[in-house]
Amino acid sequence: MVSAVIAAEDSKFCEHDGFDVEAIEDALEERARGERQRGASTISQQTAKNVFLWQGGGWVRKGFEAYFTFLIENLWTKRRIMEVYLNVAETGQGTYGVAAGSERYFGHSAARLSADEASRIAAVLPSPKTREAVNPSGFTARYGNTIEARIGVVRRDALDACVYD
Repeated sequence: MVSAVIAAEDSKFCEHDGFDVEAIEDALEERARGERQRGASTISQQTAKNVFLWQGGGWVRKGFEAYFTFLIENLWTKRRIMEVYLNVAETGQGTYGVAAGSERYFGHSAARLSADEASRIAAVLPSPKTREAVNPSGFTARYGNTIEARIGVVRRDALDACVYD
């Protein structure tokens, strides 16, 4: 599951200090051009938001998110950040954490998730109320397949090494 969320959400998780400056700049440029806006939040930022703040947007919330991201990056290890993220991320309507998502969708513990199942849960994370991990279709199915392929790259290039140090 660690490799799947790094592949899906934040391939630079082990490299940055909570903020992917390049992704933030790209997102701001897209917004300035009026193009489709994509997210630039790292796993650390999402953890800060999910644990300490409210859902939704706005500059005030983003300011608090930056503050809490700075704190957790300086007080917690990357392993701890990932552990908390995987335990609080919404994986479906009323379902929080990968363990609960694994039980709900696949009927077994998160420790037994296959690469395909982990990829499908990771594909749901950006929009858990509108995407399905079981029998996904369209974009979610394609995205899950892409994540599963990227898991090999994450492992080959040790992009998840900081979680296991």
